Amino acid sequence: METLGIAISSLVLAALFFSYRVLNWAYLRPKRVEKFLRKHGLRGNEYRFPYGDSMELIRSGERSEPKPIGLEDDIKSRVSGFVAKTIQTYGNCCFIWFGPNPVIILSDAELVKEVLTKPETYGQVENANPLVKLFFTGVVSYEGEKWIKHRKILNPGFHLENLKLMIPAFKWSCEGVLNKWEEFIMSSDGSAEIDVWPYLQDITSEAISRTAFSSSYEEGKKIFQLQREQADYVVEASRSLYIPGSQYFPTKRNRRMKEIEREIQVMTSAIIDRRIKEIKSGEPSGSSSSDLLRMMLESNFQEIEQHGSNKSFGLTVREIVEECKLFYFAGQETTSALLSWTMVLLSRYPEWQEEARREVLGVFGKEGTPHSEGLNHLKINMILLEVLRLYPPVISYGRRAKEEINLGRRFRLPAGINISLQIMFLHHSTEIWGEDALSFNPERFREGAAKAQRGNGIFFPFGWGKRMCIGQVFTMLEAKIVIAMILQKFCFQLSPCYVHAPFFSMTMLPQHGAPLILRKL
Repeated sequence: METLGIAISSLVLAALFFSYRVLNWAYLRPKRVEKFLRKHGLRGNEYRFPYGDSMELIRSGERSEPKPIGLEDDIKSRVSGFVAKTIQTYGNCCFIWFGPNPVIILSDAELVKEVLTKPETYGQVENANPLVKLFFTGVVSYEGEKWIKHRKILNPGFHLENLKLMIPAFKWSCEGVLNKWEEFIMSSDGSAEIDVWPYLQDITSEAISRTAFSSSYEEGKKIFQLQREQADYVVEASRSLYIPGSQYFPTKRNRRMKEIEREIQVMTSAIIDRRIKEIKSGEPSGSSSSDLLRMMLESNFQEIEQHGSNKSFGLTVREIVEECKLFYFAGQETTSALLSWTMVLLSRYPEWQEEARREVLGVFGKEGTPHSEGLNHLKINMILLEVLRLYPPVISYGRRAKEEINLGRRFRLPAGINISLQIMFLHHSTEIWGEDALSFNPERFREGAAKAQRGNGIFFPFGWGKRMCIGQVFTMLEAKIVIAMILQKFCFQLSPCYVHAPFFSMTMLPQHGAPLILRKL
């Protein structure tokens, strides 16, 4: 009996402890944090147990998704309606609730720059749901010495001179799609309606496959397909309330996410192992001499050789796999979004399309391959910057306060709180860009991004400060080449079937595609 009593008491104590942990997570801690935030100058909705603002966030998306908007309408209310409403109600520095976790919303340029210039104080967001990490980690998720090590090893592959070696891969990837478009037009009456979005995804998927894995690009394309499926699951998981431990539930989604991760690990590791054997055996590199994977592996070998047997230097195969997953998805997704919106906007503004085409034909002719030196002096640069301003592929960046700290002169943040830096809202700010902030006007970038802004603004489609995206030049070079090649061969306009419906799913994309009328020049 005594043993039974002890057992029952232990179970009761365990149940009480667990109940307290749940209560603290779902109610007591959020209310303490809310009190702290309000005391130190921040405003937002009152915490509602247990979902916070999550249900309203979901409903806001559900309300906006079925409703397209006009071509001249402000896209923010459709792409990020709940955040737009919160900023309008509480100001440029406020907070919202993802379940029991508050997130600071920042759309003040000076405060955003303060966060981005202090990586030692503001670190990477720690996602509550561990399943999100199955998507990729890589250099974007690291800090301190680990970030420095990874960035150092990756840097050589993204030097401009090395990226120029990848121009043929960009050209080959684009030619296949453009040939298909020509066939569609030839089989019709001189024009064809084509939804260009999936084809632009094909171009960027093949381009990143070729530039990352060279002769193994067909395997790379399979990896991308798995990454795309994984991305959909990640978006779904991030929109639902995470219950600690739920990643272990044998749900269909959880099982499939883990299965995809295993497949990607096996496929990517096999490509890496083959490439390591090639390098170590001294086999001729051929077409793989200029791919990102080989450059990364050679840089890694050099780093290890310089430091002998010290295992803290260099990357493991698992870390290299994560970097491959990162630049594979990020490079494809960001560039295809940029290309899609560029073609949509050039369709809406034919005068800019004609001006850009006239310059392209003047420099490269109808058949010449665009090269980086010629592209640097064309209006395509201004056009792409303006597209990135109006339709940034990534609409916000997440950061986390590592310690309790003052933000500006008015606010104080508690340790561990997440911060969302609002790219889209700052890119559309009339205070920074003038009264025509919502208008397409590439001319504003004639003298560069800094002079395009009023006062101390910010333009950061690829980040800002020390941690600016390592793939920025890669993306812009590929986008310039693809747009130039399209302008050499086609003129295009919006199809009557086009529905303007920007939405955000990892990147900002056209929800109903981008159907255009294409004509061969």
